[in-house]
Amino acid sequence: MLRLLIIGFLLQGVLFASLRVDTTYATLGAVAQKIGGDLVDVTVLGSAKYDPHFIVPKPSLLSKLRRADLLIMNGGGLELGWLPPLLRSANNAKIRVGAKGFLDMSHFITMIDVPTAVSRGFGDVHAQGNPHYSSDPYTVPIMAKAIAAKLIELDTEHEKIYKTNLTNFLKEWSVYLKGFDSQMKSCKVKKVVQYHELFNYFLDRYDIKSFGTIEPLPGISPSSKHTIQIINIMKNNGVKTILQDVYHEKKTAAFIAGKTGARVVIIPHDVKSVKEADTLEHFYNTIAKRICQ
Repeated sequence: MLRLLIIGFLLQGVLFASLRVDTTYATLGAVAQKIGGDLVDVTVLGSAKYDPHFIVPKPSLLSKLRRADLLIMNGGGLELGWLPPLLRSANNAKIRVGAKGFLDMSHFITMIDVPTAVSRGFGDVHAQGNPHYSSDPYTVPIMAKAIAAKLIELDTEHEKIYKTNLTNFLKEWSVYLKGFDSQMKSCKVKKVVQYHELFNYFLDRYDIKSFGTIEPLPGISPSSKHTIQIINIMKNNGVKTILQDVYHEKKTAAFIAGKTGARVVIIPHDVKSVKEADTLEHFYNTIAKRICQ
């Protein structure tokens, strides 16, 4: 009986050999899991609780990168502060930039907020554009198709399964988007201020106007002068909603809210960045609910 069990486990390992997939962030990981199913072992490198620009390059991440068959990154410069040194140290030829097991998702996205010039005088701007595209639920099918194509390239033996998973997921997501769009039509919030430009793709998608950021420039802490300017802008334009993320300081937003009568809402930037956003669907539902409440 023991021998039969061992043989069974071995056969199962042969029939369902997992591709080891590392993703830099949780939303990418959630999409990869949807398409890969039981054929992939997905590891998310960056914690959704922290600033995605500055993930701590822990030694434990090296072991994960060293054994990966595929690395899926957000791109657009978002991982520039932490991923390159890890990749060099991991020395995994499979997932080097440009290798077969490397996927930069930003190459499939039409980026917005592309700067006409880049210098330190403009703060921590991203030359390729705003990298926070995953806030828009319409980028999910784009990510799913790119991931499916890459999984098929790496694992041709299971092409049919990946294609079936993709087809089923795209159908499900199309139904989800119809319901989500209907929900957003009733959203009365049309004016907001953000701490950081994390949600521009979502705001653009649903015609919600941002009147500025609490940061005077990307990555620069708010000054007293800029804070007063934001207060005046909000008062003059009737802005009553401040979008605060989970990882920036919250005192400035609270101060501004006290001066303007606005409400501060914590918006998730990634799957699992808040408790309610534990799945792809719940991630976008939470964004909508908290903005539109």
